[in-house]
Amino acid sequence: MEGRIHSSESFGTVDGPGIRFVVFLQGCPLRCQYCHNPDTWSLDGGKPMSCEALLAQFQKNKMFYQRGGITVTGGEPLMQTEFVTRLFTLCKQKKIHTCLDTSGCTFRAGNQAYLTKLDALLAVTDLVMLDLKIMDAQKHRQLTGADNGGILDFARYVSKKGIPLWIRHVCIPTLTDHPEDLAALGEFMATLPTVKALDVLPYHTLGVNKYRELGIPYPLQDLPPASQREADAAKQQILAHFRKARKQ
Repeated sequence: MEGRIHSSESFGTVDGPGIRFVVFLQGCPLRCQYCHNPDTWSLDGGKPMSCEALLAQFQKNKMFYQRGGITVTGGEPLMQTEFVTRLFTLCKQKKIHTCLDTSGCTFRAGNQAYLTKLDALLAVTDLVMLDLKIMDAQKHRQLTGADNGGILDFARYVSKKGIPLWIRHVCIPTLTDHPEDLAALGEFMATLPTVKALDVLPYHTLGVNKYRELGIPYPLQDLPPASQREADAAKQQILAHFRKARKQ
């Protein structure tokens, strides 16, 4: 079985616990205004690779991953669910920690065929890193081009199955850093019993050159990047509402 691979990173330190081998897959249905990898959108991009070839790359630096593992991200990895399931199944046979970094945007609660495939993947997934962009449905559509109802259902579904969740949120000045939106995120997180961590990342403009090379207008051209201080302040606001909601 082969998947469409955009790239890989040998020594990832921000994509799950420990040092990790990070695989970036092709294909994403979202069009986030701040996406820094527009070259991952198309499923036709990247190069075909087998699970075995990826594991061979992992094995080259295996000694560094003893407290880490493999993270599959994108693009959107759930666009290639069967491939990720095959890769993670081989990982579990070798006792390699597996992490799925996803937006959850493909979730279809009423589609049994979809849920069967998802359950097979989650059965070999040790950790889900979930990117929650903004809680307000209308703002989410403006920011990503899609509704967030399925994403929130995905979060509930994964947590109900007992799988640890790490929540990721990008702090974008004037877009995702409003107090009411941070409060809503913290309160939603409090409803997920398996939340283990929260990462708030500052918005950056490192992807602007990719848009220029691809001939795509960059939607946030005039928006300055966020500072780490702004991201840290947003994180504290989210956690304050999370803790308050958990106590109620």
